[in-house]
Amino acid sequence: MTPETAIKKQCRDYLRAKGWFVFHVLQGLGCYPGMSDMIAIKKGRVLFIEIKAPKGRQSKYQQQFEMDISTHGGEYVVARSYQDLDAVGA
Repeated sequence: MTPETAIKKQCRDYLRAKGWFVFHVLQGLGCYPGMSDMIAIKKGRVLFIEIKAPKGRQSKYQQQFEMDISTHGGEYVVARSYQDLDAVGA
């Protein structure tokens, strides 16, 4: 299991335990460039979550996606562990 895969599982399990509906976004043909790895929804709140290993960096497409989400009032989180989700009140 890669570090990102382990973090993704940890974050998914954490959010589900807190009552969030969580799903992974599979990148592929026709996917919006830079789309987050995961989306979580709870009581009308939607989090777009990009999972990164401790030294991982966002691509330019991921940075643009984050800016697009933020510009339109959405919440975007780069998570390197479940603590990053806890820090935003997830």
